[in-house]
Amino acid sequence: MRRFLATALVTGALVTGVAGSAAAVTGKGLLYHDGNIVRTVVNPAPVPGGGTDPFYAVTNGVGGQLGIAGVAPGDGGYNGGAWAVNTVTFNPGVTPYPLPSDEAVFAAEAAGDVTVSRVPEADFRCPVLP
Repeated sequence: MRRFLATALVTGALVTGVAGSAAAVTGKGLLYHDGNIVRTVVNPAPVPGGGTDPFYAVTNGVGGQLGIAGVAPGDGGYNGGAWAVNTVTFNPGVTPYPLPSDEAVFAAEAAGDVTVSRVPEADFRCPVLP
């Protein structure tokens, strides 16, 4: 059940408008990276426990919250989108606010606003477009 939920969450965080029919396997999506919106090809391939690039999926954020890529092409340490999935959950009593970068996630965690949890069984590969 946890794997299903994590996979659904990650897919939802990636896809903001899949091109093609509902039966299509590959589409396009959007992510945040360093406060900017970047494009991705949505054709996730599982790599359970094998992700190396940090990815953050917000479970209960503001409307329109995108997934957050910790690295992208041109960054040192980018491994082609082999995502190490982390869920980010706003803590009870905290009003969600936009998180457009991994730095914003770290600041929210340090402030006690969110809890970040590693979900290795949800790791996947999905490249960011340059």
